[in-house]
Amino acid sequence: MNLSIGNAPCSWGVEFAGDPRNPPWSKVLDDAREAGYNGIELGPLGFMPEDPALLGDALKQRDLTLIGGVLFRPLHDPAKWDSVKDAAIRTCRVLAAHGSDKLVLIDSIAPERAAAAGRSDEAPRLRGADFNAFLDRIKTVAKIGTEEFGLKVSLHAHVAGYVEFEDELDLVMENIDKSLLGLCLDTGHSVYAGFDPVSVFKRYSNRVSYLHFKDVDLSIRDRVVRERIGFYEACASGVFCRLGRGAVDFSGLRVAIEEKDFNGWATVEQDCDPADAGSALGFAKQNLIYLKSVGLVGER
Repeated sequence: MNLSIGNAPCSWGVEFAGDPRNPPWSKVLDDAREAGYNGIELGPLGFMPEDPALLGDALKQRDLTLIGGVLFRPLHDPAKWDSVKDAAIRTCRVLAAHGSDKLVLIDSIAPERAAAAGRSDEAPRLRGADFNAFLDRIKTVAKIGTEEFGLKVSLHAHVAGYVEFEDELDLVMENIDKSLLGLCLDTGHSVYAGFDPVSVFKRYSNRVSYLHFKDVDLSIRDRVVRERIGFYEACASGVFCRLGRGAVDFSGLRVAIEEKDFNGWATVEQDCDPADAGSALGFAKQNLIYLKSVGLVGER
């Protein structure tokens, strides 16, 4: 096992590029480096500079690698397809300019799915022609990333999107060839959706190209599911907690990673509100300390 650990702007509350509460992108880079990480994700398109010289110099000054980028867009919505494709191409250009090879696809939050977050039996599903069109849009973006930009494209199951639950993830994996689409396994979103990230890692180890480390406070998760509380309210309640304080079996994941001899990147995501970004540096340090304690990263 040779695992490199990075962090992501969402750990500083950066979910949307235009949020005026976001910290400066340069501070996110400064904090990531100070906390001991050697890589950073791009964050939402438009948060970090798209000018390769400007961002490249900033990364080099801090000895940080740009790990990859996430396309968090409504792939489920045909009316938004043009803007989704435009964002995909722009994201790919930024990644390619910095030698980053990881493009992660996430079907973004749909209001009707957010209302049923964590409740597989109640969540509306895409079926028939709607599902096939959804698959086609994923395939198109995957082809853009792989064939035009030479990237490794992976799918990320995300609570409140139309790929949340294990059966939905399986359907997409079954219908899109692994040469086009791998898997970015997010430990926290897996637990929230009711499936075990360790077993899924073992089952899809030949397709896992990237890991997101997130933890879940199971008492909050169970309560919001039981009380039919939506995803946004769950996040505000602190459902995603610091690593090691939740239900994710990181020690078990380390064993699985070692067994499968996985080598590559894992990115810590400690979602927070931008108003709480002042605590992000301390949390980033604590999360890295925890990963060292369970053997997922060696001492630097």
